[in-house]
Amino acid sequence: MVNPSTDWPANPWPRRPTSRRPRDGGCIDGASVSLYFLDCKETHSVTIPSASIPLVSTIFGLTYLALAVGRVPGLRTDRAGIALVGAAVMLACGMLSMADAARAVDYETIVLLFGMMVVVTYLRMAGCFALATEQVAARCSGPLTLLAVTIAISGAFSAFLVNDVVCVALTPLVLHLCQRLKRPPIPYLVGLATASNIGSVATITGNPQNIIIGSLSHISYLRFATRLAPIALIGLALNFAVVALVYRKTLTEARQDHSTADESPAPRVHRGLLIKSMAVTLVTVGLFFTGQPIALVALVAAGVLMLDRVRPAKVYHAIDWPLLVMFAGLFVVVHAFEVNVVKTWGLERWHALLESPVVLVSGLSVVLSNLVSNVPAVLLFKPLMEVMPHRELAWLALAMSSTLAGNLTVLGSVANLIVVENARRAGTELSFLEYLKVGVPLTVLTTLVGVAWLALVH
Repeated sequence: MVNPSTDWPANPWPRRPTSRRPRDGGCIDGASVSLYFLDCKETHSVTIPSASIPLVSTIFGLTYLALAVGRVPGLRTDRAGIALVGAAVMLACGMLSMADAARAVDYETIVLLFGMMVVVTYLRMAGCFALATEQVAARCSGPLTLLAVTIAISGAFSAFLVNDVVCVALTPLVLHLCQRLKRPPIPYLVGLATASNIGSVATITGNPQNIIIGSLSHISYLRFATRLAPIALIGLALNFAVVALVYRKTLTEARQDHSTADESPAPRVHRGLLIKSMAVTLVTVGLFFTGQPIALVALVAAGVLMLDRVRPAKVYHAIDWPLLVMFAGLFVVVHAFEVNVVKTWGLERWHALLESPVVLVSGLSVVLSNLVSNVPAVLLFKPLMEVMPHRELAWLALAMSSTLAGNLTVLGSVANLIVVENARRAGTELSFLEYLKVGVPLTVLTTLVGVAWLALVH
């Protein structure tokens, strides 16, 4: 018989030795101790779904649905406002703290995009784009030659400068060129928009989604270009072939029109500003290829150009501020969704799907980019990229496919909308179905070429 006074002197409450687990959850003796603690450990490792998941998913879903539609029915809110409201609701509901939201915004992306917008604005004000189109008009009057040069200029500028801003500068010039040479504008406008998207595949600074991918993936500017520039070159050749084939009748009729081109005054060129802008642009692109921090280089380039007699208000007016606001809002919305929802999915267990990143990422990207636009689509892929076994290849596939997907429909990219809207203001209507005649075959062909090239390189 156990004597409590001698066996448990430090415990005023005697207890019976037993092999069963006590009802109050206390620990037990012998071999049962290790089993019990093992059981405790396993119990605490179970992930219990958070109550915030439905709320975050709802906010995220409504934000992306509104982005896909492009507006909120009954309101005048644009995509920038939608992203900003989505971020504000996430913060108001406590899904992220203000500090977490500030860390979620990729400032390098926004600084790089801002810097490149300033550079392109100074090139446009100096008359660089007008001078280029004037040289084209003087030497390339044939319809097919004019189409080829329009595609080449649009693709070349968009390869190094943000394609949205390039389309802002080139669209009125192409319209003026077609009017002066008495050419039908539709084939050239379609060629301008599609070439801008294809050419922008080549480098990190080609378009907004590539800027995001470059910042998140940490792929160098040179490596990015060597992997994707060949796709852009092949794509531009296919671009010319498809546009020429679809509009062969229109271009043939234009070739038979031997009427004299209208005289046009020489383009207004600010010689000093042009030399300065061209020099800064060339140095900037050169520094990109040497591996310097591209956001810092772009910001310094913008600062150097602003040391001029041009009124800063003109430059600020040309900056696409809504795009920068949309970026900031989307960074917050996607980060809140990633932290509260995506991390419960166990993406690292999707080994079978993740082993073939090029096909998987390209297929999903083409669909998503045309549902919600390419920038929001790219941000959706961020959590998936972190668990990819071939991460660099997956990022390159995303850059390629999300950009080329922009050619599928008029709504596929901001560059398309800029061309269509500027043409409409000038009295030329480029309809959704008209664009589709080129967009569908061109997107299929260029995406297949891109997938095949990346698979070959890998």
